[in-house]
Amino acid sequence: MNTGQKVVLALLAVSLIAGLATGGKLYYRLSIFWILLFFGSWFWSLFSLRNLQIKRSARTTKAQVGQIFEERFEIQNLNRFPRLWVEIRDETSLPGSEGSRVITMMKGRQTRSYVARVRLSKRGVFPLGPTILATGDLFGLFPVEYEIPSNDSLLVYPMMVEVKSLPNPPGLMPGGEALRRRTHHITPNAAGIREYNTGDPLNRIHWLSSARRGRLMVKEFELDPLADVWIFLDAAATVQASLPQESIDYYAKDFWNRPEKIPLSPSTEEYGISVAASLVRDYLRRGRAVGLACSGQHLTLIAPDRGGRQLGKILEALALTQMKGDLPINALIETQVKHMVRGSTVVLITPSVFREVAFVVDYLIQRGLKPIVILLDAYSFGGASGTDRLAESIKLLGIPFRIVRKDADLSTALSNGYSR
Repeated sequence: MNTGQKVVLALLAVSLIAGLATGGKLYYRLSIFWILLFFGSWFWSLFSLRNLQIKRSARTTKAQVGQIFEERFEIQNLNRFPRLWVEIRDETSLPGSEGSRVITMMKGRQTRSYVARVRLSKRGVFPLGPTILATGDLFGLFPVEYEIPSNDSLLVYPMMVEVKSLPNPPGLMPGGEALRRRTHHITPNAAGIREYNTGDPLNRIHWLSSARRGRLMVKEFELDPLADVWIFLDAAATVQASLPQESIDYYAKDFWNRPEKIPLSPSTEEYGISVAASLVRDYLRRGRAVGLACSGQHLTLIAPDRGGRQLGKILEALALTQMKGDLPINALIETQVKHMVRGSTVVLITPSVFREVAFVVDYLIQRGLKPIVILLDAYSFGGASGTDRLAESIKLLGIPFRIVRKDADLSTALSNGYSR
């Protein structure tokens, strides 16, 4: 029993007592009024949510940190009677969501809609709901609500930046032999022909064979000998560092202009994931086959491949990654190095300041691999010092490397190389 109901019942009791004590008709009339008010409000609330529907729809269920997410809410009153007020409460976990509204004086057979926008600042998966419809009687004595479960989720990819001049070592081509692995991509290595299937692109049709056999034939290809790119992201919890994050303005003002730049959370976790996502996109644009290895809350291994589908797979994995692993980067590399093709590029992204990083880089060189090291300066994030000392050790090995510090422009830090 809420406060309003208690007040009405208290007034009813006072009116009855006063009427019995004085015999005044006014008090009996007030008693009847309080009774009608109480039960009338209760009866009204029984039908207040009937024939009331809400629909929420989004333009896309996949977005990137820094972009503006737009969602439309549509409320329909299918009854002929008006609704005095309807509250829509958006219970999503999406930071900064502003989907909650209060709609008043909704006529019968009327549809109302509104658009909620928010600037995305956190990667991950966020359910779009649940949504709660709340209404009640005129005096708010008997509020009622109905929860609509979430049907869709929003996948927010990590922030990516443009990388202009990161080293792109060519793969080894031993004897010029192709890798005996079929691919749907067009490569210089034609492996044979087969009959045309619905959906095959026209540029893969081999017209001479088609004319000779009297039916359409298409070419099949094998992967070229360009070596793979492996991205190793250090997700060990013991080497991570972070600082408190300042408040973020989620309000999507001037949404039609270019989105404002959202600052990354001051943690090696977010910087490392953003660096990994940016490098994956850059190498895929260069036509390289890219794979990902990361041991966070669980082991993530994505075999190297090309194309936009591979980018989506890796970005989804990075969006869900949490740096809670207990496997150090050197152990992760040692367990996976036997699966790498000789001459492959190995990109290490780590905030570690231990000398084991330099040892594992030397180990990769001895295995015929081509490492590139991205060092996240843990000290600038409130962690241990020693990144510059580790960088000097890696520099002596003749290996390209980059240092990324807190508040640094990622595009510049990854493109311009090492600078004190």
